[in-house]
Amino acid sequence: MAADPVSRLVTIAVAAAGGRAAAPVTREVIAMDDEARDTIERFHEAFNRRDLDALADLITDDCVFEATSPAPDGTRHVGREAVLQAWRVFFTDSPASHFEVEEMFGADDRVIVRWHYSWADGHVRGADLLRVRAGQVAESLAYVKG
Repeated sequence: MAADPVSRLVTIAVAAAGGRAAAPVTREVIAMDDEARDTIERFHEAFNRRDLDALADLITDDCVFEATSPAPDGTRHVGREAVLQAWRVFFTDSPASHFEVEEMFGADDRVIVRWHYSWADGHVRGADLLRVRAGQVAESLAYVKG
């Protein structure tokens, strides 16, 4: 596993009332599982290819996908077929779109992806909160700025 800040111990200095520093508190930050990282990378590649067959193999039977619209809560899709149908409609309605991963980090089976979504004449930024189970995406909750 790569030696990055997420995989090391982090020391947090907690400031006490009156501005005095309390004794440092040390806690372990759990690193993102390599399987989770690999799964999400393959997931995003398949999504940008609009490859529903590859996506079907990368999500669980009980996958939950929460889309960003309509505001304020988005639409919740539950189950492989419902999720694939939501993406099928998205791909049809957005043929020139592309997601670029700006940052990916996580802990254990949880992954956070900050992304830049662009289409023919615009863009928006957002984040997905994902959960991976046995090499498949079990949950994808999408949030968007604006």
